Amino acid sequence: MQLNSKFQADGRIERFESVLLTLHGGDLNGFTLLYGSAEKLAEVREDKDFVEIMIECGYCLEGFGVISGYTGEGLMNIFSQWAKLIGS
Repeated sequence: MQLNSKFQADGRIERFESVLLTLHGGDLNGFTLLYGSAEKLAEVREDKDFVEIMIECGYCLEGFGVISGYTGEGLMNIFSQWAKLIGS
């Protein structure tokens, strides 16, 4: 949380949101969304402190991962490309 707050203060992410899931029978217990441009998020993924925490999390937590995704306008762009590809 501290590192995400630093990234937000530095302007490298727009905001972040952490979600803790209730029991549901799956293996995903929670996640944190980092919001920002693709370019800025790529910079965050290469940040020394971020990489160190990801290595530690991968070592200590079962099933840990970092995944890119789309929301808002980015999601609409992906859906538009997808629709063109399948001919909708």
